[in-house]
Amino acid sequence: QVQLVESGGGLVQAGGSLRLSCAASASIFSISVMRWYRQAPGKQRELVAAISSGGTTNYADSVKGRFTISRDNAKNTVYLQMNSLKPEDTGVYYCKIENRMVHVWGQGTQVTVSS
Repeated sequence: QVQLVESGGGLVQAGGSLRLSCAASASIFSISVMRWYRQAPGKQRELVAAISSGGTTNYADSVKGRFTISRDNAKNTVYLQMNSLKPEDTGVYYCKIENRMVHVWGQGTQVTVSS
């Protein structure tokens, strides 16, 4: 069973930056779509960004121009670079791996943006 381990969350001031990482335990990473979701308190989980196995990216309108998703297949890791953070970006961020064989969620990492 593939496992996803997230890291990089924390507390940051508005306007600051943070980079989230999500490392997969299996070689299927390279043939998988990777997605980042977030869930704010009292809100539904929403898709933030996605990257295909070929590197095609998509972003939610709310983060477009501020967030960048990328992947390093050699490290089986997907990243979410978050710049110009706003308080409304606060929430638990989850990565998800998706292909024909598996749909697996990471454990989540808290991002809190103050001010």
